[in-house]
Amino acid sequence: MPEILTYGFMQRAFLAGIVVAVLCPAIGIFLTLRRLSLIGDTLSHVALAGVAGGILGGIYPIYSALIATVLAALAVEQLRKTYAHYAELSLSVMMSFGVGLATVLISLGGAGAQVSSYLFGSVTLVTRQDVWSIWLLGGAILFLVMMLYRSLFFMAFDETAALLAGIPVKSINLLFTIMVAITISLSMRIVGILLVSSLMVLPVATALQIRGSFRKTFFFSLLFGLLSVVIGLTISFYASLAPGGTIVLTSLGILMAVSGLKRWI
Repeated sequence: MPEILTYGFMQRAFLAGIVVAVLCPAIGIFLTLRRLSLIGDTLSHVALAGVAGGILGGIYPIYSALIATVLAALAVEQLRKTYAHYAELSLSVMMSFGVGLATVLISLGGAGAQVSSYLFGSVTLVTRQDVWSIWLLGGAILFLVMMLYRSLFFMAFDETAALLAGIPVKSINLLFTIMVAITISLSMRIVGILLVSSLMVLPVATALQIRGSFRKTFFFSLLFGLLSVVIGLTISFYASLAPGGTIVLTSLGILMAVSGLKRWI
C-alpha cells in the first residue's frame, strides 16, 4: 500500500474526493453549456454564510450550508421570474446577500478560524460523517443526472424547443438548481467554498478541447475531474500545500497541457 494511503485522513479525503471529482463536472457541463457558470460562485458565497451560521448555532456546517444553498437556489429561481429579461441580475443580488450575511455572521462569533477550513478545503478535517454525507447525497445527485440526462442535454442547447417537446422545463430547472446547491455544499470540504466553481468549469473546459459528441465530452469531463482531484490531493500531501488550490491548479495545468497538445497534433 502506498504511504499516502496508510493515513486515515488521506483515505477519507480520497473517498470523498472521488465523488466530488465526478459530481462537479457532471453538474458543471450543463451549467457551462447554458452559460450559467456564475451560479456556482453565487451559491458558494451563500454556502459560506451557511457554514458561519452553522458554527455559531452548533449545527453540522455541511448541513447548515446545504439548507442555506437550497433556500438560495429557490430564491434565485423566483428572482429569475421577477427579472425575466435580466436573468444574471438575480445571481448578482443573491451573491451580494451571501457575502454580506457571511461577513456579519463571521464577525459576530469570531468563527473565522473554523470557517477558513471550508473556504480553502482541508483534508485533515474530513470526518467519517463527511464521507458518508458526500457518498449518499452525491450518489443521489449523480443518479438524478443520469435520469434527467436527455432532458438536461436538450435544455442545454435549446430550452424553448425542449418546452415545445413536452419537457417540464420549469420543474427541471428548479430541481437542477437545487442539485447545484447540494453539489457545492458537499464539495466545499475537499476543494473549498471559493474554489468549487473552478472544479465545475475547468474539467469541462478541458474536455471541450477534445472534439467529439456531447457524450464523449461528458465522459472526458468526469475523467479530467478525477485526474485533477487524485493528482492534486497527492501533490498537496507530499508538498504540504492547501488541497483546494492544488486541485484547481492541477486542473488548470491539465487544461493547458491538453490545449498545447491539441495545437501540436
